[in-house]
Amino acid sequence: MVVHNLFTWLAYDGAMCDTLYTRRDGTGWFGKNSDREPDEAQAIEVVAPRAGLGGSVRCTHVEVPQTATTRGLLLSRPAWMWGAEMGANDAGVVIGNEAVFTRVPVEERGLTGMDLLRLALERSASADEAIEVMIELLAAHPQGGRMGFRDQGFRYHSSFLVADADGAMVLETAGPYWAVERVSGTRTLSNVLSIGVPDRVHPEAADHARRQGWLKAGEELHFARAFSDPFLRWATAGEHRRACTAASAATVADAPGMRAALTDHQGHHPAEGLRIVMPCAHATWLPTRAAGQTTGSWISELGPRTRHYATGTGSPCLSVHKPLTFDTDPGPLASERPDDGLWWRHERLHRTVLQGWATRAPSFAEEQARLQARAWEGEDVVWREHHALLPEWRARAEAAPTGGAPLFRWWWRRRSVV
Repeated sequence: MVVHNLFTWLAYDGAMCDTLYTRRDGTGWFGKNSDREPDEAQAIEVVAPRAGLGGSVRCTHVEVPQTATTRGLLLSRPAWMWGAEMGANDAGVVIGNEAVFTRVPVEERGLTGMDLLRLALERSASADEAIEVMIELLAAHPQGGRMGFRDQGFRYHSSFLVADADGAMVLETAGPYWAVERVSGTRTLSNVLSIGVPDRVHPEAADHARRQGWLKAGEELHFARAFSDPFLRWATAGEHRRACTAASAATVADAPGMRAALTDHQGHHPAEGLRIVMPCAHATWLPTRAAGQTTGSWISELGPRTRHYATGTGSPCLSVHKPLTFDTDPGPLASERPDDGLWWRHERLHRTVLQGWATRAPSFAEEQARLQARAWEGEDVVWREHHALLPEWRARAEAAPTGGAPLFRWWWRRRSVV
């Protein structure tokens, strides 16, 4: 098992994410970075509510019974998936999904965590209701199926941070088993099971853990300790990132503060580190980080007013969190293959900057900051303007010197996007 887990980590350290929540003066602040493979484009999709439905709905790998109506959705999802990494619905419910690695085998076919997220947003009017939807789906359908873009065998279980204007909850899973914790104050997730003694738990979770030898007779169930894969818990650096994001989230009081937390490099050059230890992740030539790239970023304000912001791009440190409403036109959906849409055009800029991080990132920073300031004011036009400005920003970056981290630069040159 240890050898298998070591191989799994070395072969693919993708789908790392960081999700943050804090509540201050009656307003909740939600943020998430979705870390996946470098070439895995993430689409921003606005989905209208629907009625008069029936039959079944095809998710990423399997079909489930359809409900009569579905809510309007704002989604950030891998372009090849039906499900989403993060999103919101027209009732003000927001959910972020995280990969977690447990002792329970992952089925070869089933619902992905991203499918569970989208189904819950379609079918819920509150965070509490979203939790119940996912628990019911877990009872009826296994988690499983391909979850990697190129790695056909990469699979995992999921945890979720679910929030609305009234508060937030965490749902963590290990196969069919689950635990729920109601959030008080600040809470973060980073690819490790984190619920100790749950507020609610699957009725058979403790008995299963005892049968497997993960929980001693007479001991109270500590969900994370019982169900976590010990080696992969270390390998993901999830505890390190949770400590980092918890400290950042505790100081968040507005959308710019959440952006600062999500674009944090912890003082490191993007090439540094054997594991992903920074919320704003950039893939490297190291096999332990080759699939760890922030491919999308999201911020929500949940309180007397509800607002959402998304980058629609990877590398949020070089991007802009733009307002996302049900009237927003974020442009064409990102494609799995390189095109001239927002996600891929930004990715060309990102890979240009990585050839000389210290000199190239600052080359367009002032204009990026001005566009971000307008985005906080709710100007939808920044979606089009951001897209239009990217070739100019890239030209500025190309004019600046290259330098630093030669293996890192070589690896990224080989991954250039035509």
